[in-house]
Amino acid sequence: MSEARARPERFEAFRDMIVPAVREFPSRYPGLVDHEVLLAPPDSLLYVSRWRGEQDLAGYAGENWRDQPVVLPGEDEHLVAPLRVRHFTLASLG
Repeated sequence: MSEARARPERFEAFRDMIVPAVREFPSRYPGLVDHEVLLAPPDSLLYVSRWRGEQDLAGYAGENWRDQPVVLPGEDEHLVAPLRVRHFTLASLG
C-alpha cells in the first residue's frame, strides 16, 4: 500500500494522473493479483496492490521494495510530502 498526500488544489489532477497510469498494471505485471485506488478528498489517495508473492512485488518495485515506494514521473509536484509505503500480509480468519 502506498499513501499519497496531495496538495488539495492538485488532488483532482493527481487522481487523473494516477488512475490511468495504474489501470494497465495487471497486464504488465503478471504477479499482480488485484489493485485499487482509494480516494479520500481533499488530499489523500491510497494505492493498494495485492501480489502473488514477494518475488513478484520485488520484480515490479525493485530490490528496495520494503522501504522505497515506486514513484511515477511528475508525481512529486502534486504532493505535500513523499509517498509513504507500507506492506501487510494476510491473516487467516479461519
